[in-house]
Amino acid sequence: MSNTRTARVHELNLYRRYFDLVAVGRKTIEVRVKYPHLADMTAGDTIRFRTKDTDETCDVRVLRVTDYPDFEALLDGEGPANVNPAADREQQLANIRSIYSPEKEALGALAIEIELIGE
Repeated sequence: MSNTRTARVHELNLYRRYFDLVAVGRKTIEVRVKYPHLADMTAGDTIRFRTKDTDETCDVRVLRVTDYPDFEALLDGEGPANVNPAADREQQLANIRSIYSPEKEALGALAIEIELIGE
């Protein structure tokens, strides 16, 4: 029985402002709710980000996935500048919470460390 696993490609949508930061390598931590379909994401996987309603994509390699109980703990643990270098901690918390409801946040938060895959 083999323990090797094939790296997967996860397709995720990203708002334009975050997509642009990822595409130039300035955003190194992606924040997601700990949904069941992301539970098996691990280092070595690829994420293909797409901006909604476009064909634009950006591929990144997953370096690490870390669980946090909520978004505040995630920002404190990862450092706000890694999540979004264009906004301070309080702005980011407000932005994240405008995307995800308290019920979603209660599922837990994932910090996904990413690096741009060279063209």
